[in-house]
Amino acid sequence: MAVDRIVPTQRPVEHRDTRLKGLVLRVTPGGSKSWYCEFARGKRVWLGRADVLGVTEARESARAILAVVFQGIDPIEARKPKAEMPTFGDYLDGDYADWAKSSQKAHAQNLNRLKTAFKALLKKSLDKITALDVERWRAKEVERGLSNQTINRDIASIKACFNRAVDWGILPANPLAKVRKARVDDCLKVRYLSEAEEARLRAAIEEREERRRAERDTANRWRAERGYVLLPSLRDSVFTDHVKPLILMSINTGCRRGELFDLTWSNVNLDRRILTVTGATAKSRRTRHIPLNREAMSVLLNWRAQSEDTSGLVFVNEQGERFDRANSSWRRLLKDAQIAEFRWHDMRHHFASRLAMGGVDLNTIRELLGHSDYTMTLRYAHLAPEFKLKAVEVLDEAREAALSGAKVLSIVR
Repeated sequence: MAVDRIVPTQRPVEHRDTRLKGLVLRVTPGGSKSWYCEFARGKRVWLGRADVLGVTEARESARAILAVVFQGIDPIEARKPKAEMPTFGDYLDGDYADWAKSSQKAHAQNLNRLKTAFKALLKKSLDKITALDVERWRAKEVERGLSNQTINRDIASIKACFNRAVDWGILPANPLAKVRKARVDDCLKVRYLSEAEEARLRAAIEEREERRRAERDTANRWRAERGYVLLPSLRDSVFTDHVKPLILMSINTGCRRGELFDLTWSNVNLDRRILTVTGATAKSRRTRHIPLNREAMSVLLNWRAQSEDTSGLVFVNEQGERFDRANSSWRRLLKDAQIAEFRWHDMRHHFASRLAMGGVDLNTIRELLGHSDYTMTLRYAHLAPEFKLKAVEVLDEAREAALSGAKVLSIVR
C-alpha cells in the first residue's frame, strides 16, 4: 500500500490493505490519514496517524488486535480504563445499598448488621477480601461468645453480598464461596406458652382493659365536676385500644408483628374468612392467605365496628399512622402475667406449636407461616409425637404379622 501516493478527495475515502484483512487507511478531504483495525462489522480500533505509523508497524498492531479478538476478547472493551475496585464499605453504601432498598424489606437492618459485624473489613478492597479473612473473623466471634446461629446468619449475609458483586461484574468470582456455615441444631426448642401461661396472659389483658375503662370513668367524673367536655366512654367499646386485638390476632394467625402493622382492610375478607399477607409486606416477599378462626373473626368484626377508618390500615396509632412498636404495653402485660423470656415474636411460635400439637401436618403449618421450605418448620416436628409414634408402630405391625404367619404355618403342619 503506497500511502504517500494517495491523494485526498472531496469526501472521506477508506483504503483496505490487500495483504492483511482488517487493516484500513482512512483519508479525509483535509489530507489527514489514519490507520484502523476493523475486527467486526461496524467495530474498529484506531491505530494511529499514517505520518507516525508506517505500513509495517500498522500491520503488526492490527495483527496483535486480531489475535486478541481470536481469543474472544473485545479490544474496545479491553482498552477502556478499568473501574477502580471499591472498598467493602463503599460497596455497601453504593451499589449494594441501592439494590437492597429495592429488593429487601429489612434492608436498613441488614446493611447495618453487615457494617457492624464486619467492621474490620470495611476499608479493604473487595478483591482483597479472602475466605481466610472471614475464618479469622469467625474465630474471634466464637472467642467472644457469639452463637453459631448468629455467626451463620452473618456469614450468609456477606456471602450473598459478594454474590451480587459477581452478578454485576465487579468481581470475577466469589472469594467466600468455600466458607462454610458451622453445624448447628436446626430443630432448636421453641418458646411457646403453656396452658397456664396463656390463661394468665389472657387474664392480664382483661385486667388491663378493665383498668383502662375505670381510669376513663374516673377522668370523666373529674371533668364533669368542673364542667369540662367528657371523653368518650370506654364502656361502649369492645376494645379500649389496639393492644388486645393485636395480641389475639398474633396468637390466632401466626402473623409477624410487622405484617399486622402493615395489614390493610382491603386484605381482610370477612365474608370468606381469609386474611391476606401480601408479598410487599411479608418477610419472604411471598403472598400467603391465612384462614380466620372464630376468635380472629370476632376480633376483626368488633375492631372494624369501632374503627373510624375502614379503608386503610387495620391498626393505626393515635395520629392515624402506622404503628412501629408496642413494647411498653407488652412488657407490662408479661410482668402482670408472670411470664418470663417470651417475646412478641414468640406468639408466632405459639401459633405453630398449638397447630402441631393439635395434629396439623407440617406442610400446612409451613404454608400458614409462609416458610419457603421445611427447614424452619421442622422445629415444630417434635411437638407432634403421635406421628412419630405411628411411624415406629409399623415395627409392631410387621412383627405381629410375622408371628401370625408363623402360627398359621405351624397349624398347617
